[in-house]
Amino acid sequence: MDLHEKPREACGLFGIFGHAEAARLSYFGLYALQHRGQESAGIAVTRDDSIVFHKGMGLVSEVFDDPHLEQLSGSSAIGHVRYSTTGSSILGNAQPFVVHHRKRSYAVGHNGNLVNARELKDELEQSGSIFQTTMDSEVFLHLFVKNLTYGFEGALVRAASRLKGAFSMIMLTNEGEVIGIKDPHGFRPLCLGELNGSYLLASETCALDLVEARFVRELDPGEIVIIGKNGVKSIKAQQARRRAFCIFEFIYFARPDSTIYGHNVYQTRKAHGRRLAQEAPVSADLVMPFPDSGTYAALGYSEASGIPFEMGMIRNHYVGRTFIQPSQSMRDFGVRVKLNPVKDLLKGKDIIIIEDSIIRGTTVRTRVRALRELGVRHVHLRVSGPAHRFPCHYGIDFSTRGELIAAKMSVPELRDFLHLDSLYYLSLPGLLESTGMDDPENTFCKACFDGCYPVPFDENLTKDCLERC
Repeated sequence: MDLHEKPREACGLFGIFGHAEAARLSYFGLYALQHRGQESAGIAVTRDDSIVFHKGMGLVSEVFDDPHLEQLSGSSAIGHVRYSTTGSSILGNAQPFVVHHRKRSYAVGHNGNLVNARELKDELEQSGSIFQTTMDSEVFLHLFVKNLTYGFEGALVRAASRLKGAFSMIMLTNEGEVIGIKDPHGFRPLCLGELNGSYLLASETCALDLVEARFVRELDPGEIVIIGKNGVKSIKAQQARRRAFCIFEFIYFARPDSTIYGHNVYQTRKAHGRRLAQEAPVSADLVMPFPDSGTYAALGYSEASGIPFEMGMIRNHYVGRTFIQPSQSMRDFGVRVKLNPVKDLLKGKDIIIIEDSIIRGTTVRTRVRALRELGVRHVHLRVSGPAHRFPCHYGIDFSTRGELIAAKMSVPELRDFLHLDSLYYLSLPGLLESTGMDDPENTFCKACFDGCYPVPFDENLTKDCLERC
């Protein structure tokens, strides 16, 4: 299986203040956010004026069991699930990251990517800082402790003001405060919830739903929220001239039952599919997704076109992360073991496949070839977003144009490469309008589609940047 065929976004965050079962609720919160990171997981709690933690490589259910959670007693906790970039899948880079400074302890979890991390790290090392990891989130903690002479809140504001790029963070102190920080453009989601008088922070509302917490609101871009004994304090530290919400949260990253930026993800993906049907109609016997990524847009396409929706491929949900790889002679076995076509449904038919993205193209090509061999007559592919032609420098793992097949091929060339009868990408105006947001042109980051980056970056520095977190 091509594990890098789909884009991978780095990290899910969860935090809670003032609950006797803080660690256990964090476990369930991370479980709901597992789709945002599947390589490592960690939870840190405040206990007896100190911070204790447990973290490990693997899924949440693999890293934690009842004995681990019993050892993490305390009423404040933060948790983190992580995807890494190539070469950084090691325990030392698992989060939350914990430091001790002048009889105080701090833990931090980070979602995003700092485009000036290398520059800041060089500056800090020259002034005496010693780094333990290759994570850019450690840069924030070094900046924070260096600014503690301005007080706790002053240190938060000053440290956050030095960061450039995409970051949503949660932080825990040894005194139990839980802090949420969002970058001035608001790239990554972070929301506030409430459960029987306890306050929570989470990357997505689906985590609040699982623990039966009430959604309060999204954090604003540039906002710092401090949750402590006196309730919730909001500091509007800095704001950018325009917002830059990551549009890919709607297309792929967020769980469909989450509400992001005030809009339900499921309904938005269906709207993308309806717009696709308007922009690129074609005659066919059925509409189908490659589960699970294109399912909701496929429902919208079917609804708008009147063409029946079918699950033409069945996903094997029991393919584990440690699946034994087939030998070279077992051609395409890795792809077939994950998705298998319903032969009697598809043979001799004209079909429309809905996908949410094409990054490298290899898996799509293999699946289309298998459909052709099965006897499918015509194969039309519709993609519920524009073509990815530019790398992301804000936390998605396609960081060079060479990884993006649409940057190397025209649509007709890609159509032929993928063995398709037709190929159509949703237009950028169509994508933005179907989100239902006010002024979407100035609301979203869409740099991976149009190359217009909302936060400037040094190309040479980002190529040798610290690991994304």
